[in-house]
Amino acid sequence: MAKLGSMVVLVILVISMLSATILASKTRNHNGGSGYGPGSLNPTQCLPQCTRRCSQTQYHKPCMFFCQKCCKKCLCVPPGFYGNKGVCPCYNNWKTKEGGPKCP
Repeated sequence: MAKLGSMVVLVILVISMLSATILASKTRNHNGGSGYGPGSLNPTQCLPQCTRRCSQTQYHKPCMFFCQKCCKKCLCVPPGFYGNKGVCPCYNNWKTKEGGPKCP
C-alpha cells in the first residue's frame, strides 16, 4: 500500500515538472504572450513581423531588408509601424557607421 502511494506521488511530481517546463518554454518563446521584447521571435518569424512593420512605408524594400537583418540579429521586431523601439533594446541600439539607426 505504501509503495502504491509513493508511486502515485512520484507520477504526480513528474507530470507537474513536465507541465512547468512546457509552460516556461512557451513563456520564454513568446515573451509572456505579447510577441515583443528581446529574443521573443524565431528567425522564421522575422519575415511576417517585418512585413507588418514595413507595410505603411513608401520605402518598402529597404525597410524589409534592414528589418529582417535586425530581426535575425536581435530576434525582436517592435510593435507598430514606426517607433516603439524601446521594447527591443538590441533593435534600438544597433547604429550605422554614421551613428544613425540601422533598424527601421
